[in-house]
Amino acid sequence: MSNHCKVVTITLNPALDLTGQLATFHLGAVNKVQTANLRPAGKGVNVAMVLAELGAKVTATGLVGDENHPAFQQLFADYGIEDAFVTITGACRINVKVAEQSGRVSDINFPGVSVSAADIAAFEAKLFALAKTHQVFVMAGSLPPGLSTEVMAGWITRLQAQGKQVIFDSSNEALKAGLDAHPFLVKPNEIELGEFLHQTLDNPAQVQQAAQMLNNQGIENAVVSMGADGVIWQSREACLYAKPPKMNVVSTVGAGDTLVAGLTWGHLQQWPQAQTLKFATTLSALAVSQVGVGIGSEEQRDAIFNQVSVQCIE
Repeated sequence: MSNHCKVVTITLNPALDLTGQLATFHLGAVNKVQTANLRPAGKGVNVAMVLAELGAKVTATGLVGDENHPAFQQLFADYGIEDAFVTITGACRINVKVAEQSGRVSDINFPGVSVSAADIAAFEAKLFALAKTHQVFVMAGSLPPGLSTEVMAGWITRLQAQGKQVIFDSSNEALKAGLDAHPFLVKPNEIELGEFLHQTLDNPAQVQQAAQMLNNQGIENAVVSMGADGVIWQSREACLYAKPPKMNVVSTVGAGDTLVAGLTWGHLQQWPQAQTLKFATTLSALAVSQVGVGIGSEEQRDAIFNQVSVQCIE
């Protein structure tokens, strides 16, 4: 396999995702779930699964509780993903996702297991050992208790200084610190970016302006997802707007991670910006029509791909 297909995904605060499907979720009442699914997850893990399905040579790293590591090892073995996680004492968090028939999803995200200075040092050693043989890194998700945003931002700065490309997807304080480290590409959604800028982004024009601000701050590629309203990608060269077809939404869980995987795949293949965006938007649209992450069949992808519009906006 060519070097173009090698990638490292970083999940610092992985989880077990417990997803329950039901007709309607009633607050303060007993809710009977129709179908449920428990699986190893975390944003970087989801990205790794999609990239592996696409044919990338994926190495997954991060910090994982030793009580749950076997479940992750099994998942990685199933997908042919190289396991480079650093184990820490304890159990991963469980994230509960309640998915309703309307497509609405309520997330109940628990804090992760606390990490020590020794854990952080062990991970850092692993990360920069991988940097000797890899060019592209996807850092996605939240930080566990005990790991500061400064340390995380320092890793991005150091990787970028070594000529690596860091694709970054996080929120809140981690997003803020990560943006200051100027990763190669960032992918907030419009809510996360709005929170960062202390403003509400209601339409594509406002999102484009916000993405331009990131560009001006030294972010080479600012990709902002807006759910059913599509995706805006502001790069130094152009601002592109992709709009997916209307999908029958089953679950939005993992749609953003699938978009990140699609963008990463296009980058690994050295595709033009428009082709990469169209492909990533296709995968993300497909993701909302199913439970869990997965790339579907070639026919399914082609059918959606042909309905995704991409336009250049000034």
